Amino acid sequence: MASEATPPPARNCIISFPTKQILLLTLTRPKQFNCIDLATSRDIQHLWDWFDQNPSLLVGIITGHGRAFCTGADLQEWNRLNESGQVSPMDAPGLAGLPRRRGRKPIIAAVNGICMGGGCEMVVNCDMVFAARKAVFALPEVKRGIAAVAGSLPRLTRIIGKQRAVEMALTGRNVSAEELYNWGLVNRVVGDEEGDVKQAAIEAAKEICKNSPDGVLVSKEGINLGWEKSDVEDGSSILIENWYGRLRAGGNFREGIKAFAEKRDPQWVPSKL
Repeated sequence: MASEATPPPARNCIISFPTKQILLLTLTRPKQFNCIDLATSRDIQHLWDWFDQNPSLLVGIITGHGRAFCTGADLQEWNRLNESGQVSPMDAPGLAGLPRRRGRKPIIAAVNGICMGGGCEMVVNCDMVFAARKAVFALPEVKRGIAAVAGSLPRLTRIIGKQRAVEMALTGRNVSAEELYNWGLVNRVVGDEEGDVKQAAIEAAKEICKNSPDGVLVSKEGINLGWEKSDVEDGSSILIENWYGRLRAGGNFREGIKAFAEKRDPQWVPSKL
């Protein structure tokens, strides 16, 4: 049983805390290219739920150990399910709780290597993406008689455009980190040395954590609304009506403005939103 201070266990993973506000999840099935079986997927989903509810944490990071970031679902397990007549679930929020996640807090993908199938679908819905120069991305589902239905296709179309999304989804070809940086999916391409991409993600998370936790949460909510709503004015109205009053009522709103006026660093407190 997880407590506020203790994360729920997640098999085939290492959970660590680079700072008291940052959660780092490392996938550790390198021989299987960090593919994720159903049990592990449920564990990680529960971890993100715990992360969202833990007031001391603000940013999550996911990365992989070995040559791969993640190659998606465990297809050996899928094959066993098919042979027994069972259906592989496609319920939200999807593999490892990420492809269709609508969480309160940002999650950064630190893509250290091969990122394919469901692994790529996970990354598409992360809030920031850092990639090692050697990282390779693909949606090869069409080569396996499947389709990338777990949530990435509508999101990918919004990020990189219809024609590029079609190229990835219908050819299944490998796409480099540099190419996806140019297309707008990757925030930054970093070196290939062990730990480079992870450290870049940690530094970005630290930058986020310097800011008001309330401001971070409400800003992310506004971006979620813009992401999900077809009408940007509707999204703006919902954000103001549902969140601005709560933001102003929180101590961080007053503290940020007071600190600016007094020419000092603000002393943030955990968000109560």
